[in-house]
Parts: sequence; structure tokens; C-alpha cells
Amino acid sequence: MRTRDWDEQEDESPTGGTREKERALKETRSVYRQADAAYAPFSCPASGECCQLARTGRQPWLWQPEWELLVKGRPLPPPREDGGCPYLDAAGRRCTVYADRPFGCRTFFCERIRGPARQPAETVGALLERLERVSQRVAPALKAPRPLLEWHAEAWAAAPPEES
Repeated sequence: MRTRDWDEQEDESPTGGTREKERALKETRSVYRQADAAYAPFSCPASGECCQLARTGRQPWLWQPEWELLVKGRPLPPPREDGGCPYLDAAGRRCTVYADRPFGCRTFFCERIRGPARQPAETVGALLERLERVSQRVAPALKAPRPLLEWHAEAWAAAPPEES
């Protein structure tokens, strides 16, 4: 008997409802676990170099549920003066949201990856399509992922100032 993916199951809640959003976050975590498994044979030097977004000119692009995982239950960090990922620690070497880091960060979008000669492109493609389907259920107006720093800048601009 074939096991159904979560996203193939019927959902009684309206699109964009709280229940649907929670299910989307759950499925996004499932996608992340599958990406981690696909990339288990790979590694990087864990230098945080790829997280220096302004310096590299590259950044992960996130779907709505990915962004929601980053901001759920934690304060929004301020933008970094060095242009690095706002989720880096103060030293700029370690991810402060490692368990919820975006798909792009899990799939080594930098050139320092080490491992087998060929990355799991088919698996990555299928998982990206699944993330898109999940996002379309909760945010149908969002037709493409957005850069991390764009999500962050929008949220930071909308965040109320902290009281002193």
C-alpha cells in the first residue's frame, strides 16, 4: 500500500486558515528532514562564509512557510551592519535558527560543499516543487519564493520599535 504524502490528504479548513498554516509548517519541516537526509553524505567547513550575504551576493530564497518557520516564536533580529544573514550569531559564524534554517541553506548553495561528485538534483527539484505546493495553499498570491533579506526587511519595517 502506498503511503500518501501529507499534501495529498484532504483538509477541511479553508485556505490560509490557522489549521492550514500549522499543517504547512509541519510539512515544511518534513521537506527539511528529507533534504537533510538527501544531503547527509555532504558537508561544509561550517565557516559561516556563505551566510555573509552582502559579500557573496547570494542568499537563500524562501517560500511563505519557510519564512513563517523562521519568525515563529522568536524575536526578529535586527539587520546586520555587515550585510550578513540576520540569523547569524554576533560573531558571524553560527546560525541561531539552525533547526529551522531555510531549504537553500540545507542544500549547500555555496561552492564549498564537500561530498559525492553529484548532488541529488532530482530530490532537490521534487522537494522544491513540494514547498511551492505547500506555499500556494497558504499564500496563493505568492507566485515565487523571495530572498531572505527581502522577507526580513519587510518584517523589520513593520515591526513596532522595542521599548527601552
